[in-house]
Parts: sequence; structure tokens; C-alpha cells
Amino acid sequence: MANPWLIAAGWMSIAAALLHVACILGGPGWYRFFGAGEPIARAAERGSWGPPLITMGIATILGIWAVFAFAGAEMLPRLPLMRTALVAISAVALARGLVIVHPSLLGRPDLSPTFMIWSSLIVLAMGLLFAIGTWRAWSYLSAKGIAA
Repeated sequence: MANPWLIAAGWMSIAAALLHVACILGGPGWYRFFGAGEPIARAAERGSWGPPLITMGIATILGIWAVFAFAGAEMLPRLPLMRTALVAISAVALARGLVIVHPSLLGRPDLSPTFMIWSSLIVLAMGLLFAIGTWRAWSYLSAKGIAA
């Protein structure tokens, strides 16, 4: 049976990935608007490859997360190390989301407090969706033929 928690996590990951791609296409103004920090926006203005490479890397990771979410929700074929990947994705997203408790943990004083709060809440929600979805799918994920 499809897992609505992982389906929501997958769609949220796709939305976040597309937003990152939109920042690349939108340029420095988009980086600024979405809170990437002034150094990133200035590097994008100079035509540096750093901002788009970093941003595309994040978008790619989010896309991979979506594939694992949809596979865990039985919408795509089972993947190798699916259980391990979903636990790791949950842990990474929850850890990043919990930065809201102490924003200095990111070591990025250039990021605005507003960005830190909103991005942390969004990633925390995504982490909760992944974690609850993974827990709810545990018997399916643990079925014979699934590598840890």
C-alpha cells in the first residue's frame, strides 16, 4: 500500500530541487531572495561557477531523495540499500532542520535569521515526513530481498 508520508516527502524533495534549479536560472537576485547569502549572490554576479555547481549539487541530492521516497512508498521499484538510505536521509534532514534550535551550528553568519528559521522549519518538516514514512514502511523495507 502506498505510503502518504513518503509520497509527501518525495514531492517536497522535488519541489525543493526545482526551486534550487530556479535559483540558478534566476541568477543573483534569486539567490538573494531565497537567502543563499550575499557572498553567494556576489559570486553569481561575477559569473563564478561555484554557486550554480553547489546549487545543482543540492538539487541533485534532493532529486535522489525523492526517488528513494517514491521507491519506499512502493511507487517505484525497490532500490539497493533503500532502508539504509531512507534512515540516513531522515537523519540528515532532521539534523539540518534542528539547526533552528541553534542557528550558529551552520557556521554561516551571512545567512539572515529569517532564512534560518524558514529553511530550518521546511527541512524539519521534510525530515519528519521521511522519518515517519520510513517507520511506517519498515516491514516493507525489511522484506526479504531488500538489502539493509
